[in-house]
Order: sequence, then C-alpha cells, then structure tokens
Amino acid sequence: MPLSATNSHTDAARLVGLLDSAMDAIISVDEAQNIVLYNQAAERIFGWPASKALGKPLTLLIPQRFQAAHAGHVERFGQTGVTSRRMGGSAVVFGRRASGEEFPVDAAISQIDTPEGKLFTVILRDVTERLKAEQEQARLAQRLSGLLESAMDGIITVDEQQTIVMYNRAAEKIFGWPGAQVLGRPLDILLPERFRAGHHDHIRRFAQTGVTSRRMGDGTVIYGLRANGEEFPMDASISQLDSPDGKLFTVILRDVTERIRAQDDLAAFATQASAIREQEKSRVARELHDELAQSLTALKMDTIWLRDQLPREPGPLAQKLDDMLAMLDASVAATRRIAADLRPLLLDDLGLLPAIEWLVQNFTQRHGLPCELEADEDLELAEPHATAVFRIVQESLANAAKHSRASRVRVALARKGSQLFLTVEDDGIGFSPDAARKPNSLGLAGLRERTQLLKGGIRIDSQPGRGTVVAVRLPVPDAGEAS
Repeated sequence: MPLSATNSHTDAARLVGLLDSAMDAIISVDEAQNIVLYNQAAERIFGWPASKALGKPLTLLIPQRFQAAHAGHVERFGQTGVTSRRMGGSAVVFGRRASGEEFPVDAAISQIDTPEGKLFTVILRDVTERLKAEQEQARLAQRLSGLLESAMDGIITVDEQQTIVMYNRAAEKIFGWPGAQVLGRPLDILLPERFRAGHHDHIRRFAQTGVTSRRMGDGTVIYGLRANGEEFPMDASISQLDSPDGKLFTVILRDVTERIRAQDDLAAFATQASAIREQEKSRVARELHDELAQSLTALKMDTIWLRDQLPREPGPLAQKLDDMLAMLDASVAATRRIAADLRPLLLDDLGLLPAIEWLVQNFTQRHGLPCELEADEDLELAEPHATAVFRIVQESLANAAKHSRASRVRVALARKGSQLFLTVEDDGIGFSPDAARKPNSLGLAGLRERTQLLKGGIRIDSQPGRGTVVAVRLPVPDAGEAS
C-alpha cells in the first residue's frame, strides 16, 4: 500500500475516533440533506443507530412541523457563504428521537465545499435538563417576585457599591420614588444627608462580620428620606448574601411614623400624668406638714400644760399624760416622715441638690448604711427633670436597702453639656438582670419608665456577688429652654 494511502486511512481513523469520543452529537448532511456522518453521541441522543440513520433524509431527526422551515434554513445558509453560525437564533430548536419524543437542542451549523459538493455539519446538544432547570428557576423567580411585590414592608437590595438593584412596590409607597427612577442609583438617595457617612460605615462593618442578618440601628430609631425631602423614622433589618457578582445587602424596612407619634403622645400623656401626681403628692405633703403636724404639735403643747397643772405626786393620771406625750411625739414624727416620703418640701423650696443630700442622709439614718454623694455644687434642674432625677435616686436607694445587703452605697450626679449622668452603685450581693422578675416587683421597671419618659437611657449592670450599678443618662434642656 502506498504511504499516502496509509496516512489517509490513519487520518480517517483518527477523525472517526475523535468524532465518536465527542460528547456532543455531530451530524453531516450533503446538499440533498441526506445524512452522511452520524457519531455515537448522536446515536445516544436520537436513539437511532448509525446504520439506520446514514443515507436517510435529515427530516428523520426533525419534528414534522419544523421540517419545511429547517430545509429552507439550510438552503439559505448555503447561499450566504458564512462558514458557521448558531442555529435558531434566540429561539429553541427541537429534535425528534426514534421514539417520536421531541426535545430541545442547542445547535450550531457549518458548511464546507468538497469535490462532491457542499457538506453541512451540525453540532448539537440535548438541553432538556437545562431548560427544565431554567423554567424552574423562572417559576421560582416569578414566585419570589410576587412575594416581594405583595410584601407590606419595603425591601431594598444593594450591591457592594451600595447601588440599588432591587426595590419592591412597598418601598415605592414608603419613599415616594418609582422603581424606574431608583434602580441603578446610589442608596444615598433614600437617606438623610447627615446619616449617609455613618450608614456606609455600618454596611462595611456588617459585611466584615460574616453575620447573615441583624437588626439595624442598635435599638435606636433610624431615618429615611422620602422623594419630597421629608424625613421619617423606620425599623430596619439587614442581611447579606454572597452571589457570583459579589455581596448583596438586603434591607427590610417599615415606616414607623405613626408608632413613634403614638409613643410620643403616650409619653407626653404619662409625663403630664406624673406631673399631676407629683403636684397632688406635694399638696398632700404640705397639708400634712402645715396642718396635721402643726395641729399635733399644738395638741402636744396643750397636753404638756395640762400635765404641768397636776399635782407633783406620781399617779395614774400623770403616767397617762406621759404616754399621750410619747404618742404625740411619734405621731408628729410619722406625719413628717410620710410627708417627706410623698414629696420632700426641700425639693420645691430649695431645689434638687439639697433634696438629694437630705435623701442620702435620711437613707443612712434609717438603714445604717454609709452613703456617699458626689455632685456639682451648682447643679440645678427644672421640672420635670428635677422630680424624675429625685425619684430615680429615691427608688434606687430603696432597692439597695431592700435587696442588696450592701456595706456601702455611692450616688454620683454630673452634668455635661445637655446631658445629665446619674450613677447609683452598691457593693452588695448583686443579681442576674436576665432572671425572671419577682411577682409585684416593679422597682427596676419604674426606673426604666421614668428614664424613657424623658427620652433618656438606663443601664443596669449587676452580677451575683459583684454588686449593682444603675447608670442613667438624661437629656436636659439649657436654662433658657427650661419651662
């Protein structure tokens, strides 16, 4: 055999081996569109063995409704002179198996001129599973889109550059921006200018934590910006997701304007009610002090006069008068104590600092516990702050006396700018703040309520065996703003 013939047979064998090892079906047809090449992958995909496909028209592998159009497509392609292109454009191309089942394929066609005429080769792949996956993904995306659009909360997703990539219908209602004007724009469009830098830092820190989701604002109210420039309070939570295109951050938010307004109204009502209660306590305390205590004192003086008019000899009558005088002394003391507990007149007559000093001294006298006071000498507050601070100190000391078993208590008051800082600490047995509250125990709840009414903050640090610290921060108006 000549060497050229041997090489020719070797090359042909190699080509057949390559074609049969290909994972994609490869089919060639002549100008009459009869099958002249049909590899093993084509056998697996179409179910026709090569022996039954070779020499047959290509229509054997095409659904009947596509046969005429396909023949015209191949003919026109042969006239273009283009060597290769994808078949079907953006539409799905269908093949037909030996069983008659139709299935979708991706296909590319090429042409080559040979001495025997044009040869058209189609390389195709069964994409049944891929289309099923795409259809399922499309169904899930449609379902997710429906859920997002029906959600009552605003849902906004931004990329790592904090550009808005998703914005649902509820967000449109909340912010007043239509989605078409927001998508692709920076998140800054929805934030008041004074919060933008802080928000960017918050997102960056959150991305570094690896936490998938958390509430935004750390318990404080955060603000958004409507299209008309109006700021509004909102609750928000943020989550992050790693995607092929980078991190995505999704914020779910709710406009809480009405809730905050209701809370403010309730706080104003509670503050007013507390002021009325304090006024009533002050009235009762003053009446006890000015009328009942004075009447008891006058009665005591009359009793002393009566005793002095009796003969000097001891007897039952003299003893009874001595007992009456002792009872009157106790009644006067109790009246003054009750009046002071209701509302110390020092608070109204001399101001906050003298009232706190009296409170600390009285605490030491009653309970035998050393109590240290640290406060600025010129500290003075207007109402309702003065009463609130007095009551917080009073209730904190009462809690220490009842529960702490302390050997020392310290009270510190300091004003820094528009903030007042109050600390009451003891070295007692402490407690667990997370433990269930005892029935009818409202001490700590009362402290929190008084602080929140004035828009302040309170921190209670305690551990069993390590004492307790009550730290309060209250915003207080300047002297010119006090009413």
